[in-house]
Amino acid sequence: MRMDSGPIGLTPDNRLFESCRLEDDATMLKQIITAWFSAVGAAGSLCAAALCLMLFYFPASARAEDRAGDEFMTGYVAAILERDLKWNRNSYRVSIVSGVATITLFKEDPTRQEAADKQLRTIDGLKGVAIVVKPADDDKPGTAVRIMGITRETEAFPVGDLFRPLLADPKQPQFFVSINRFRSSGAQYTMASVGFGETFGLYKFFGDREGNGLQLSVEGGLFAQFNLDAASSDLINADYTIGLPLTYRHGDNSLRFRIYHQSSHLGDEFLQSANPPERVNLSFEALELIYSREWRGWRVYGGGEYLLHKEPGDLKPLSAHGGIEYRGSKPLIWNGRPLGGVDIKSFEEHNWAIDTSVKAGLEFGHPNPGQRRLRLMAEYYRGFDPHGQFYRNKVEYFGLGVSLGF
Repeated sequence: MRMDSGPIGLTPDNRLFESCRLEDDATMLKQIITAWFSAVGAAGSLCAAALCLMLFYFPASARAEDRAGDEFMTGYVAAILERDLKWNRNSYRVSIVSGVATITLFKEDPTRQEAADKQLRTIDGLKGVAIVVKPADDDKPGTAVRIMGITRETEAFPVGDLFRPLLADPKQPQFFVSINRFRSSGAQYTMASVGFGETFGLYKFFGDREGNGLQLSVEGGLFAQFNLDAASSDLINADYTIGLPLTYRHGDNSLRFRIYHQSSHLGDEFLQSANPPERVNLSFEALELIYSREWRGWRVYGGGEYLLHKEPGDLKPLSAHGGIEYRGSKPLIWNGRPLGGVDIKSFEEHNWAIDTSVKAGLEFGHPNPGQRRLRLMAEYYRGFDPHGQFYRNKVEYFGLGVSLGF
């Protein structure tokens, strides 16, 4: 998300320059979308799209607008207060909404207030600074709120999410395209997978420390697969998901509780092929709970889900879900940070057999959810088919994918 620079240090020439850059961004986005869709046609186009995006969308030096997201700016301000001004982490609270920073001090200190005000007003992209004094127990929260570390500070339509999206989960809603060599019993072909989806924050309660909180969001996704070896690159299947995730973070611990719906549909051309499968109307609603723990760039997570309503009716309802991830903080090559993950699922329907998804590659841009990024990932999957009515088929595929975050 990009926010316009504030009045501090801006001249009419600066604003004209910002306007021009917005037009450049719109033109660039059109180029990205064109490259993205052309990638579905052939593997070579995918590589070309990735290369163009890396060259034109993410220059070696970070642009000013890339720092303008509230989440990034909040961390930046906190770093200045603690590193440069030597503030104790537990002596204040900072929140930034639409570029305006509110610093809450738990104890009156005019010297600290003056130093912070002077230092923070020099930050490009920060629209305003307000410093207030309020004792830490001023709000007198209830027992449950105190245990969870939630305050009464709230924000409608927050940016990003408190639970980081899962790197290697093939059903994580995101914008992506990948080209894979697909193998199943009696079938082998080049498959293109295309996905559209994102998580949109609805309401957030801030925590008593920076980065903590409780957030309600809505998320939706489309996951489609195409047979590129067919004469007309037939659409095989499309899964549609919509859900309401409730996410919570306290330090390095985070949770995602989600209720969601999925329905699956076969492609028309695929159904009209020489040997079409018998159509199964796969549709269900499910409850999911996943816990995550982070440590020095590493992350482990685990949980499961239960099908509330399902079609076909004989689907067994339980499944387990876990994995491990790594996100590097230092650029490795082309100014991209290394990252990778292993995602494991096991379904009661499949007698608890293991389905494994592995992804590894480079990330360009910002690492935080809700900000612009590009990922170039090699991927491998082995297990029961995660897509549509083919959940009883054992499959294996590997290839290369590109995903975008906004």
